[in-house]
Amino acid sequence: MSTQTRRFIFWFLIALFFIHTSLVFTIGTDEDNGKELMTEDAQAGKLLYQKYNCTACHQLYGLGGYMGPDLTNMVSSPGKGEMYARAFLQAGTQRMPNFNLLEDEIKSLVAYLKYVDKTGTSPVKKFEINFDGTITQK
Repeated sequence: MSTQTRRFIFWFLIALFFIHTSLVFTIGTDEDNGKELMTEDAQAGKLLYQKYNCTACHQLYGLGGYMGPDLTNMVSSPGKGEMYARAFLQAGTQRMPNFNLLEDEIKSLVAYLKYVDKTGTSPVKKFEINFDGTITQK
């Protein structure tokens, strides 16, 4: 193989790398489907979720600890809901401590869980693998 051919292949692969990189980091990044759903209460709830380190035990969108249940779709799960979440947040359980939350904090955390419920599904049951290796939920 000649030196010219090698250089051509090298620069061609470099160009493909930059094209692929720009596509991966720009396709689908221009929209935020959850932005209009994030209320002030939900924002406060997110900060409380972080403050009390709920991720140490619970998962959101399939990420987090394994001691507690995944909370992504807990609000819309059959037999559960907003009142179910309030009860656990007010009293705790044997495994979940009672954080002695104020009513405003409980309201904010429930608003955040409602936001998470509307913006994601966990575990994702229907998905599509795109040409660039990313996954899109159907």
